[in-house]
Amino acid sequence: MAQMGWLRVVAGLRACRTPTQCSRLAVGPARWHTHGAKATEEADEGGASQAHNGTLYPSHVPTSPLQKGLLAVGSAVAALINPTRDDSVATLAETTGAMALRSMRDKMAAHPEGARILQERPRVTSESVGGLEALAALPPHTFGHTYGRFMLDQGITPDSRRLVRFVDDEELAYVAQRYREIHDFMHVLLGLNSISVHDEIAVKWFEAFQTGLPMCYLSGAVGPLALPSAERLGVFRDYLPWARKCGQEATFVLNVYYEKRFEEDLDELRRELNITLPPGAT
Repeated sequence: MAQMGWLRVVAGLRACRTPTQCSRLAVGPARWHTHGAKATEEADEGGASQAHNGTLYPSHVPTSPLQKGLLAVGSAVAALINPTRDDSVATLAETTGAMALRSMRDKMAAHPEGARILQERPRVTSESVGGLEALAALPPHTFGHTYGRFMLDQGITPDSRRLVRFVDDEELAYVAQRYREIHDFMHVLLGLNSISVHDEIAVKWFEAFQTGLPMCYLSGAVGPLALPSAERLGVFRDYLPWARKCGQEATFVLNVYYEKRFEEDLDELRRELNITLPPGAT
């Protein structure tokens, strides 16, 4: 009977079109989908009940190795079909990144600023950064001003980042969440001031060499397929050598408490972190 049940799950995964549908087939619906301050409040209220339902943190969905494998396959297929789907990329990162996340956590724990972040667990939300409009009002050339303007110009908000669900370790789940939430800081630091396919590919390649997350390598490999062949060759020629060199030589990006650096000069911060800009970036 159990085998027949899993056969039905596999058949369903073949038919599902999004990682959300796949995750519901494999593990049932998620129980927690809030963000920011509300997420913190629900974490406090729900902590007592977690021991009774097997969850390790409020948004956690416990999964077996087989279930994780099914989710990884489903999300990888969805990501290959449409690399811009953030739900596909998020699920793939969580179900394939255990080894990389442990390495990332160890790098943070061994660094004073990274260890402080692990201890304090800051979240990147509109509220926690003090408001995008307020950041954009900081003096020109500051990190905060450039970040605020980038977010407002692109019409995006830090509150849109998905919560981690499939990482079966509370501390590693936070590392994955932190990585996810500082992504827009990377755009600013790297001078990639749009969310175009070209800029997202460059950021993903940089993150791949920084973190070792399989999802980043897959995104960097598949993303260029959405471009015309001439542009695809240019992206590989211009961005990949830079991403490898910069990603390997720059300070580990999760060891920076960005929320404390908003008033710093952006160019000085880049020099401190040993970040060089890709061709054509500003």
